[in-house]
Amino acid sequence: MRRRVMSMLAGVTLAASTLFSAGPAAADTPPPEFGNDWHDPITAAPPVPKPHTKSCEVTLAEAQFKDFTPYEGAYSPPTKCGAGDWGKVVLRLDGKVKGRQYDRLGYLRVGGVEVFRTSTPEPSVDGISWSVETDVTRYRETLARDQRVEMLIGNVVNETYTGVIDVKATLTFYAAQKGVNHAAQKGAEHEQAPPDRVLPLGDGTTLTTPRNSERIVAEVYATGSGGGCEEYWYLTVPDAAPYSCKAEDGPYREVQVSVDGQLAGVATPFPTVWTGGWSNPFLWHVIPGPRAFDIKPIEYDLTPFAGLLNDGRPHQVEVSVAGRPEATTGWHTPTNVLVWQDEKSEHVTGKLTAHKAGDLTNQAMYTPGSPEREHRLDTSGSHRLSVSGYVDTSHGRVKTTVTRALANTSVHRWTEGETTDALKSTWTDRETVTRDGRVTRTDRTYTMDGTTTLGAGDRLRTEIALGDRAETVVRNDGRRTARTVTDDRYEGDATYTANAPREDRHAVGTSRERYRVYGDGGCHDRTLATEQGALTVNRLRC
Repeated sequence: MRRRVMSMLAGVTLAASTLFSAGPAAADTPPPEFGNDWHDPITAAPPVPKPHTKSCEVTLAEAQFKDFTPYEGAYSPPTKCGAGDWGKVVLRLDGKVKGRQYDRLGYLRVGGVEVFRTSTPEPSVDGISWSVETDVTRYRETLARDQRVEMLIGNVVNETYTGVIDVKATLTFYAAQKGVNHAAQKGAEHEQAPPDRVLPLGDGTTLTTPRNSERIVAEVYATGSGGGCEEYWYLTVPDAAPYSCKAEDGPYREVQVSVDGQLAGVATPFPTVWTGGWSNPFLWHVIPGPRAFDIKPIEYDLTPFAGLLNDGRPHQVEVSVAGRPEATTGWHTPTNVLVWQDEKSEHVTGKLTAHKAGDLTNQAMYTPGSPEREHRLDTSGSHRLSVSGYVDTSHGRVKTTVTRALANTSVHRWTEGETTDALKSTWTDRETVTRDGRVTRTDRTYTMDGTTTLGAGDRLRTEIALGDRAETVVRNDGRRTARTVTDDRYEGDATYTANAPREDRHAVGTSRERYRVYGDGGCHDRTLATEQGALTVNRLRC
């Protein structure tokens, strides 16, 4: 992913999951400004929980990325640790890079299935290393067979950008705990068991599901990136406004899934900020923004369409981004379809019984500015979709209703020449899945509040706060049986001299992250803080 300077400052140029650090512990005295090296990247996210069972490790890929040539290799599953019926599978990426380099976007595919999407940190002169772990147990069916592996972190290396990205990806398989019957999990609670099939949608849009599918979920690794304005889609403005990044309908974006031309799912994309984002890489050298190194897919429950999809014929399943300007690139939407099958049925029949799509509202009001007054764009958007259907399985008729309501409000302010640029935006994505007597409701809220200013002496300052919160509540027959809250908060403030060689930037900056998980099933509360690239706080409360 090529990072260009943010549209807000045209004319200025500048050369979960768990993220571990191999660097030192918190520093007693931070340096007065950024030097040629800093603490390795680290996040406050909780570690991936692992069972205390026998484990086996397999190297999935090992490569150096200097250009846009993918790594290609072969994968074979381990012969021990459960032979396909693993209790947990964890993917680990270890990376290192030094010199000068942009942030880059990458993917890892096994048998055509995208199992991991990531971006990279920007390096120091002396070099950095980082590691990311993520749970990939849901791809157990794909990983149980010999497969081709493809990995790419597209990169450019020349006399100026010298950083070669060196990575190794490994899988660790954990044997299932004794006494756990995975087949038995596939009853009313089979949402918690790994799917029976994982079907990559690939570059096409045709999908043929097994005829005995009883639950179908699509996952979309949606990213706006590639160096153009869609990398900062949340800052785009309509054509009438004098700003360097334009989109006919403004900044509202929505990732949609359709089945045979009928809208089947809507979702808000996460506003990922990459490690060169907001014109200020000094914000992200140690603590990246939420999800930057482990890009989570958006999930869509397509079970109401199972009766239609189970007819044995290919169907058109398409992913699109509403609000994206036509004839522009910058969005990637690789998609997998996860399928749970009814082992006791050859053909699961069913029907889509209700489909109600509200109007997509997207309003943008531009208030012109002047040399003395800021330009301002106030935007609001919303959309709602509700679909219902049933499947007749070997254990009875199962009815599913999926309702999703999206909303976004934002205020974008900027001065003439974009020397000051500010955005305050909130996105909400509320999803309710009702399956017989079980109701799962997930409320997602994403927030962004940032200002970048180019002042005297080309001193560029960025202050930003990001939020990533989700609350999931499960009720069975009206009684609450589970609740989990995940809340990731980032704050940063960094200043440097723009349009200057690296040694003359005199950069200073602080960053802070607090990542909390609470509710049923335990607690995680960790806070990290940095000054001038040194880790100053590393506190775990539970």
